[in-house]
Amino acid sequence: MNIAVLCGGISSERDVSLTSGSGVARALRERGHRVLLLDIFLGIPGEVGDPSALFTSISDGSGFSVSEEAPDIEKIKASRGGRELIGPNVLKLCACADICFLALHGDIGENGKLQALLDIYGIRYTGSGYLGSAIAMNKSVSKALFKEGDVATPEGITLKAMPDWAPFFGFPCVVKPCSGGSSVATAIVKTKEEYMLAMKEAFRYEDSVLVERYIKGREFTCGVMAGKSMPVIEIIPKSGFYDYKNKYQAGATEEICPANIPEALEKRIRSEAEKVFSVLKIDCYCRVDFLLDEARDIIYTLEANTLPGMTPTSLIPQMAEAEGRSYGELCEKIIEVAMEKYSS
Repeated sequence: MNIAVLCGGISSERDVSLTSGSGVARALRERGHRVLLLDIFLGIPGEVGDPSALFTSISDGSGFSVSEEAPDIEKIKASRGGRELIGPNVLKLCACADICFLALHGDIGENGKLQALLDIYGIRYTGSGYLGSAIAMNKSVSKALFKEGDVATPEGITLKAMPDWAPFFGFPCVVKPCSGGSSVATAIVKTKEEYMLAMKEAFRYEDSVLVERYIKGREFTCGVMAGKSMPVIEIIPKSGFYDYKNKYQAGATEEICPANIPEALEKRIRSEAEKVFSVLKIDCYCRVDFLLDEARDIIYTLEANTLPGMTPTSLIPQMAEAEGRSYGELCEKIIEVAMEKYSS
């Protein structure tokens, strides 16, 4: 197959996306596919005489890695100029592919805008469609649907401007951008000073910020592929919480896969993941994050990620390995699930 792997972009998760995309490109090429790795924002400048020839390019982005800090997006924007979110020749090259593998995270990659654009052009792609992507990306909308769908989730409120008072739920509480990912600008705060600093940082990234009641508990995550749950992982950061640094720096977090939990609890988490998949109108695949309040025996859903990371430390590849599926086989399975959607 000719496969265009889309990554990069100008979200705060750009580095994560570049690393995911390069891994996917290498794995698919090793399995005999013709692969073009494309930074969706930078594109390929100039005239592209024979687009199909670029799918035999040997560039796989092997130099990409995730740093401890989120990238400087303004610097990335300045490197190309212009207001367009999609770079030169990207759509033209995507149209030459049998399918596009979306290795994007955050911003237009996950909020449904790119999916809607690709639909308009008749371009096939992996992952959920525009509706499920848009719903899952917005934590405020997700919470509303969780409530309607009887999915337990931490109480929260969305703010559109900086407050001048303490949070609604007392301390500690959680502050996060409403549509962010990879825990960028997410903070657990314990004082008013920390709260105001966290709000200021979160508003740097978005104009909507979510404040949630803090839930103390064990952290779990579960993937869903074509509506069926995958093995559960327990996440245990060695310090702090599962923030941007702990997500992507090797050795910063212990991830137990499959989780060492009673069978009854595993079934509850897997069932809840499948329920979230349905409630949020997601298709193809996703990863759902949970907190277990053992004292109250409640499984709280935090959010669903419609384009989970595919980096060396990412969770969906670990779940696939626990099922006996290699990284390359996982990439092909994601494509298979997407192609089945288009053939139905």
